[in-house]
Amino acid sequence: MSRLDGKTILITGASAGIGKATAIEIAKTGKAKLILAARRVAVLEELKAELESKYEGVKVLPLKLDVSNVGEVESTIASLPEEFANVDVLINNAGLALGLNSVRDLDLQETMTMINTNVVGLIAMTRAVIRIFYKNGGHGDIVNVSSIAAHEAFPAGSVYCCTKAAVSMFTSAVRQETIDTRIRVMEIDPGMVDTEFATVITHGDKAIIDKFYEGFDPLIGQDIGELIVFGITRRETFVLAQATALPSSQSGCSAIHREIK
Repeated sequence: MSRLDGKTILITGASAGIGKATAIEIAKTGKAKLILAARRVAVLEELKAELESKYEGVKVLPLKLDVSNVGEVESTIASLPEEFANVDVLINNAGLALGLNSVRDLDLQETMTMINTNVVGLIAMTRAVIRIFYKNGGHGDIVNVSSIAAHEAFPAGSVYCCTKAAVSMFTSAVRQETIDTRIRVMEIDPGMVDTEFATVITHGDKAIIDKFYEGFDPLIGQDIGELIVFGITRRETFVLAQATALPSSQSGCSAIHREIK
């Protein structure tokens, strides 16, 4: 029997990339109830059909949600249907990077979008779900998907890096706040992963996208999904507090943006 059988697991940013891959890895592992949240609900409906047809016992609730809208976060979590209301695991995966600009050329609207999504949205989701954990006796798992950029900055990525550093500090603080409970708080810091990240940060500029992957083989979403599943299936007294995952050819954050102007 899987340790995930019967658990309700909420994943943000679940329509693509790491979020989608994590949903698939969880479905392979146990008969879980998956709440898949993202802005593109039509894509989530397709993923629901795929997972429920392939993996016996898995139930999926697609959830249209923009985590950067704090009011939407609160109302959405409060109105979860009874079967999915008692969330056991929150995977804060939603996030984005917009633009490769020096500080003097920053687009402040993009800046606010990154802060509201990567930081404020993650905090709002954590606050809403951790209240469920406490209501149910003080147990549950929180997995925050951050980045190697939380610990090593790169040129033209100042805002993205500071949002991920904020996620790392927030994760550490929440872990300390919950130390006397059975709530586990985990941080996953991926390096370069072949997802929509490069497309979004470059606004679809193929020439720059090609430079992201030039000279090395990035991780794929499945790699991070497997790491997350490892963390949430450990014994209750084992906490994967912080884990960095890099492609074998990436030594640090600077490798991502070499020669990208």
